[in-house]
Amino acid sequence: MTIMPTPSIIVRADKATKVYQRDSIPVPALHETSLEILAGDFVALVGPSGSGKTTLLNLIGGLDRPTSGRIWVGEQDITSLGRKALAEVRLRRIGFVFQEYNLVPVLSALENVEYVMLLQGVEEALRRTEAMRLLATLGLAGMEHRRPNELSGGQQQRVAVARAIAAKPVIVLPDEPTANLDSQSGATLMDLMRRLNEEQGTTFVFSTHDPMVVERARRVIRLRDGHIEADERRPA
Repeated sequence: MTIMPTPSIIVRADKATKVYQRDSIPVPALHETSLEILAGDFVALVGPSGSGKTTLLNLIGGLDRPTSGRIWVGEQDITSLGRKALAEVRLRRIGFVFQEYNLVPVLSALENVEYVMLLQGVEEALRRTEAMRLLATLGLAGMEHRRPNELSGGQQQRVAVARAIAAKPVIVLPDEPTANLDSQSGATLMDLMRRLNEEQGTTFVFSTHDPMVVERARRVIRLRDGHIEADERRPA
């Protein structure tokens, strides 16, 4: 009998709670949320505005800290880290794809993809080779030297995905990745990320309103009023 290996836990949240203060009034955003993200997951965090999905994504990514509870990335409790150590975790273990792309406007597509590897200290020839490979994988061969304002929205978002995975993170966190794209560009981007997930084992957790993203997810976590109300795994 063949025993299949158990997927490792990439991220774990234990009773993570986030309460913001607005004009000295507490505003709860997430309430005692616990979950595990496994290696190879392709997850959509879904819910109406104010449900807590972006807050949860930001806590997982170390962009914000929980008011109470804990977040682990691998074996590391990131809630106990100082700012410098947390920045190092984000640099080396977490890839971000922002809704507004956040590309550096004065850098070419190639230089944008290389940027995180540069910060990691990767040697120039290696980072150039890897950036070229990723851009080609994402359908951007021949566009390496274009700046962001010379690319369409869909092309900019693909550059952002290439930049996110260039650093070989344990998890990639796209926030509303199709929000600024037309339906065809959004579908193309999602299919590319699904391929990266299936062929390279890259773990993705999306925050989204888009039914098309939800349709392609293999796990859907639904949030409402700061609580997880459903967690559905789908057949591969």
